[in-house]
Formats: sequence, C-alpha cells, structure tokens
Amino acid sequence: MAEQLSFFDLKVKPIEKVTNVASVPQRSPFRYPGGKTWLIPVIRRWLKQESRISELVEPFAGGGIVALTAAFEQLADHITMIELDEEVAAVWQIILSDKNEWLANKISTFILSPQNIELELNNPNKALQDIAFCTILKNRIFHGGILAKGSGLIKNGENGKGISSRWYAKTLRDRILAISTVRSRIKFLNHDAFDYIENNIDRADCFYFIDPPYTVAGRRLYTHFEVDHEELFRKVSRLKSKFMLTYDDTEEIKQLAIKYHLQFKTIPMKTTHHLKKKEIIISDNFDWWQ
Repeated sequence: MAEQLSFFDLKVKPIEKVTNVASVPQRSPFRYPGGKTWLIPVIRRWLKQESRISELVEPFAGGGIVALTAAFEQLADHITMIELDEEVAAVWQIILSDKNEWLANKISTFILSPQNIELELNNPNKALQDIAFCTILKNRIFHGGILAKGSGLIKNGENGKGISSRWYAKTLRDRILAISTVRSRIKFLNHDAFDYIENNIDRADCFYFIDPPYTVAGRRLYTHFEVDHEELFRKVSRLKSKFMLTYDDTEEIKQLAIKYHLQFKTIPMKTTHHLKKKEIIISDNFDWWQ
C-alpha cells in the first residue's frame, strides 16, 4: 500500500494547513454533522480547474454548503442538490420555493420554549412547510444537530444557554432569504444518490461533489446511515465526469480507493471540539491540487 500512496503523493505537495472556518461565509441554515465548510477553499480550487462548469451535482446534499457556495459565488451555471432524507429534503424544498418567506418569518417569530417545542414536534398534521420548520428546530436544539432517532435536547450549550444556545433566529432568517436570491440556479431532488449516479454515469459535462455518511460516525449522525461504500466506489470509478469524494481517513477507505484505482490524498481538519484529524479526498485527477 505504501508504494501506491507515494505514487499519488509524488505529483504535488500535500495541504497541511488547517482551514479557519470563520474565514468561510456561512450560507447553510443547518448545523450539520460532518459539514464541509472547512473544505470550501479546496473545493473552490477544484471547481476552478475549468473556466466554466455547466452543472455541479451534490448527491448527498445534507447541509448543502458546497452547493450554496457554488451558487452564491457563481462557480457553476447550475447546481443539483440530491437528498434522500425526507426531513432534510423538506427544508430545501421549502427554501427553494415560494414558501421560503413563510419559513423565514416562522423562525424569526417563534418563541423558543419547551412547551412550544413540544407543540411543534408533536403536531400530527404537518404540512411540508411544518416539517421543514421542525427539521430546522430539531437541528438547532438537539445535541450536535443530530437528526437521527435517539438524539436529545441540548442540555448546557454555549455559556449555559441550553436549547437557545444554537437558535439564532435572525441569522437563520437572513440565510434563508439570501438563498432565495440564488434559487433559480439550484434544482433539488428528494432522490437516492446511488440511482442518480447510475442513471447519469456516462455524463461528462458536470462536476460531482460526493460526501456520503461516514463509515466511522455515520450510524450516530444520520437518519440514512446505511451506505454501501464499496458500491459507491464502484460507481464513482465509472464516472465520466469530474468528481471529488470525501471520507474519514480510515484504512478501509484507502483500500477501497486502491482497489478501484482511485487517486486520493489526505487533508487536515479541525473538528467542532478543536480536535485535529485527517480526511481523505478522492478525485479523478489532482492537477488542480496546489
């Protein structure tokens, strides 16, 4: 294995500097486990390897920071966001529709209290916009922003503020209304990533940013955590388009990359708890890597 890794690493110097997340514009309404805000400077370079990109596809959209950055910074003509989780999908469907102002106002006027939270979450007759609101509510008041079943309310939070510590109503409202200004560039699909990739395997005119639920943390963080990682590698290895695939730095993932003849590099990151770790970047080429 060491011989193959050194072959890939001979081409360019590895990136050793940890990105300061505070330097990257915060676009997403989600606080998303495994979010890629820290990777945005690298993704910008990756997208700029061509003078014009007709479409950026994000098959595991999640918090959507990559898609949003591409839309706001005009890094691609069109952006396609794909997400299987119905609650997360509801948020994007409402934000990218004429109901976005309703959602923004609902957030800004909501009085955060245990009683009001219970009323919203236990409402048995939720319309799509209600599901969207409850998803953002849970994302902001549940421990770690985790939406998977079993997650509980924040107990202490920032400065002992408890459930209100991550509820930035004005910020959320502003982000949602800002996204509405670029929504004409974004298409959202509540769809399975694997099916989409397979159905578009021969396209050569788009960029794929693929960030699946991780092998190490996926079960704890996500509702749809069961991903066939080997099948994903098999499909990615057949893509005609350019792609970037991101994962935890694990031996399993390195072995899959080697098995399917995919180039990869490691990059340092800092977690929300300020712990340094590394992730793996897999791409069809690394000519853009500086």
